[in-house]
Amino acid sequence: MKQKYEILIPEEGRLAIRELAELDKNSMSLLCEETYDLKSVQEAAALGRDFLIHALRTRNLYPPRSYMEKIADAVMPFLAAPSSEPIEVLFDDSTSLSKEILVDELLDLETEEVEVIDDLLEDDYEDASDEGDEIKIDTSIKIADEDVVDGEDEL
Repeated sequence: MKQKYEILIPEEGRLAIRELAELDKNSMSLLCEETYDLKSVQEAAALGRDFLIHALRTRNLYPPRSYMEKIADAVMPFLAAPSSEPIEVLFDDSTSLSKEILVDELLDLETEEVEVIDDLLEDDYEDASDEGDEIKIDTSIKIADEDVVDGEDEL
């Protein structure tokens, strides 16, 4: 799914973020629009990116951390030099979930980790049936061999 976030100043003293998604082919639909007090956002940005991310996330606008980092990186320069034109941050899930990422992760496995897994899979235990000793269990419940109760008999 393709998503787009627009960062803009709709009115004096306010910052807005619009979340749009491609629900139909080649058509972006508005999912959410959040507005913030511009001064509060600037104060959070002055404290750092994590504070800005925390300030921008709301109950209605809560994208994944990787998206929020890119949005925050786009908001910071926008706050320094606001413009009338919105800034767009684009995401495409089909590229972020590609097979190349999975292959790279598999290649990064260390040889030691693979050897540990191989050790776990080896059958190096002694089989108890080879010993020939009979296992005896002492229980307090004794079952009589000859006292069989038929379920149809009346008591």
